[in-house]
Amino acid sequence: MRKAPILLALLLATPAFAEPGLPDEAAVAAALDAHPGVQAAAARVASAGAEARALVRGTHEFTVSGSYVRRSVDREGRFNEYDAQVTRPIRLPGKAALDRRIGEYGVDAARNLAEDARHQAALGLAQRWWDWLGAASEAVVDRQSVSNHETLLAAVRSRVAQRDAAVLDADQAEAALGAARLAAEQSAGRERLARARLAAQYPALPLPAQAPDVPQPALSEAELTRFHALVTADSHEIAAAAAAARRAAVLADRARADRIADPSIGLRAFSERGGMERGGGLLFSMPLGGGHRQALSERAEAEASAALAEERAARFNVREVADGDMAEAQYRQAAWRRAREGLDAQVAALLKLRRGHAAGEIDFADLLYGERQVHDAFRVEALARADAMRALTKLRIDSHELWLADKDSAPSPAP
Repeated sequence: MRKAPILLALLLATPAFAEPGLPDEAAVAAALDAHPGVQAAAARVASAGAEARALVRGTHEFTVSGSYVRRSVDREGRFNEYDAQVTRPIRLPGKAALDRRIGEYGVDAARNLAEDARHQAALGLAQRWWDWLGAASEAVVDRQSVSNHETLLAAVRSRVAQRDAAVLDADQAEAALGAARLAAEQSAGRERLARARLAAQYPALPLPAQAPDVPQPALSEAELTRFHALVTADSHEIAAAAAAARRAAVLADRARADRIADPSIGLRAFSERGGMERGGGLLFSMPLGGGHRQALSERAEAEASAALAEERAARFNVREVADGDMAEAQYRQAAWRRAREGLDAQVAALLKLRRGHAAGEIDFADLLYGERQVHDAFRVEALARADAMRALTKLRIDSHELWLADKDSAPSPAP
């Protein structure tokens, strides 16, 4: 039998990626661009831009109206008569500036929401990516366990044939091999499932035939602190909520201004009694505001207050994300280190068990138990490593230091 498990080589594997364990950044950018959620958010930016242009122009358009009648008067005859008029509402001073600001804040909010949609798509991609790599790492460990148990069974059968081991030992080795094969089938199925989910949600992302190796997590406390600070500093969620709050505040100002309605002015020309009476003049009309406009103003003020509260809630949410990312990254890395230490101890114990069994001092059942413990330790280490890398990736994405290079279009600062 071998003196050390082949699985030890897994810990020394070095990924061949510029960004260890992660897909190519250009491929990620293309996959995010093609994601329906990102495309929908981009379309809403275009919609907000069109709305802003409409607000600048206003709804105050010319209205043309007219009439033609043929009138018959006793003992006087028939007369052709007509009238025509052109009217147009006029925005009172200050309302156009408010409309322009409403449009600008709407575009600002839409752009930040589009960036946040890309952010969420990136988080989803990372989550499914590490689901796949974590399942693949587990599958590699389980396949190696099958290989180890097959080698062990062959060695025991050879010793049974030489009458150097009991048949019971071979039976126990075969049962252990069956359990290892079951675990390998299950982990291979989880790997295929995770890959299928990743491919379904991000079909534009090219996937390698085999999952890359999961690298060892290695972010210093200083780096974690820097990323933690950037989560709130570069948050598009906060910027979008702040823009929405400012827009709601201006909408409230606009509703208060609308309590005095916009007047309409125009020109009128007419001809009566077949042209014997002709004339023209100016038209003026103005709605007299009442309780309805007052209620609309009060509603806008309440919605502005709600938007301001939602902005504060967004700040709370982002702070929670930042602190949670930091805490999870710290404890996931610490957990992986403990798992690695436990694995090293289990491997050292297994080597002693193998030497003791070869010397006839350790029962075969104890050796099988030691093999199973080492296998479990490898699986725990592999999953802890994937979970730690998942946490570090999330922190980097939330800080906009990974896959979200938007430094030239940074979030609008909150007032």
